[in-house]
Amino acid sequence: MLAAAALCLLLAATTPEAVEAADVAPVWAGHPVGFHLLTHGDHQFVAYYDDQRRMTVAQRRLAADEGPSEWSYTVLPESVGWDSHNSIVMAVDGQDFLHLSGNMHGHKLVYFRSTRPLDASSLERVERMTGDLESRVTYPVFLRDHRDRLLFTYRDGGSGSGNQIYNAYNLEMKRWTRLIDRPLLDGEGARNAYPMLPVRGKDGWFHLVWVWRDTPDCATNHTPSYARSRDLVNWTTWAGDPLELPITLGADGVVVDPVPAGGGVINGNVRVGFGLNDQVIVSYHKHDEAGHTQVYNARLTDAGWDIRRASDWDYRWEFSGGGSIPFEIRVSAVRVDGDGRLVQPFSHAKFGSGIWVLDPETLAVTATEPAPPAYPPELTQPESDFPGMQVRWASDAGTSPDPRVRYVLRWETLGPNRDRPRPEPWPEPSMLRVYALTR
Repeated sequence: MLAAAALCLLLAATTPEAVEAADVAPVWAGHPVGFHLLTHGDHQFVAYYDDQRRMTVAQRRLAADEGPSEWSYTVLPESVGWDSHNSIVMAVDGQDFLHLSGNMHGHKLVYFRSTRPLDASSLERVERMTGDLESRVTYPVFLRDHRDRLLFTYRDGGSGSGNQIYNAYNLEMKRWTRLIDRPLLDGEGARNAYPMLPVRGKDGWFHLVWVWRDTPDCATNHTPSYARSRDLVNWTTWAGDPLELPITLGADGVVVDPVPAGGGVINGNVRVGFGLNDQVIVSYHKHDEAGHTQVYNARLTDAGWDIRRASDWDYRWEFSGGGSIPFEIRVSAVRVDGDGRLVQPFSHAKFGSGIWVLDPETLAVTATEPAPPAYPPELTQPESDFPGMQVRWASDAGTSPDPRVRYVLRWETLGPNRDRPRPEPWPEPSMLRVYALTR
């Protein structure tokens, strides 16, 4: 009873509360697609598809004394169809100009830049960045390098045949150039890489993990791999051996685990984390000897990758085909928590979710604990009574001016449908809201 009471007190203390709820606008709810929240100083931007599926940016001021201003809206000349890949991303450069990209899945580059600082109403279409390899763009992402320079990365090509491109923005010239004069990852026309974003560790290195895929069928993902870089330009293996770019499937020293196609790995579920001594740990799932899907953690040692199984599930996640699919297993990075323990969050469609506590020597699971709520419990259930509706969240890509709160986006949609149209009836638009939550 004491343990249960203590757990209740802990959850109560760590459960976030909503201290503000701001309606943004009704949004399309027929399928999920990524929206973007960006707080920069006292300016806040939300990029989304409205109830008519039009790409839109809402903007407001977060004034400390009189409260936030009303939203102003800018509708851009882009509309989303049924493809859940067509997320929107934003960034603010070092001179406070707004950059936006999205609504692409193997399509011509869609990119807007503001002509006035921190003013979404001045967003104008820019037809090209570098003008090269911009006709089949997917997965746009803005990020920063070690010098805080604005970068843009995307896949050129298609699923099963593509390359990973990196551009860098020159503030003075207001133009994009290649960060690297060739792709970082090259599928050689026979496959493509699915990388996660580079993660910068305390050691100053950027750590990159990815899997390869041979065809548009997600079952053909294989070979979790790793490389590292100080500057995102010059790359090495885990052992420090320089890598010639582009990195291909045959590159020496990058394979973490030679999982074959059909072996149970999938893009989006390979993560890089860090152990107690900032040791690199790559996490992913694959099928075990019995054919069950298990989570594995590969720890980097002086001799290479030490691979340990974390889960013990009697369940096989059988995925295949193309298009967006619901994930039955979610793998999170290993990290050190506030109590100095090695932990790993997870979720499973059959066995639930929680946090594993890992033995720092063996990486074995020593305990499973409930995960602290990320959101207020009352906000985790759909308001809509339309069958199949699900709650969507997006974290703030910027920084809250109030360290006591964090901002999140919330809206509701049906689940993914492999990027195919759904027959009517469709759900009514849902309300997109920004919530300020206690930390």
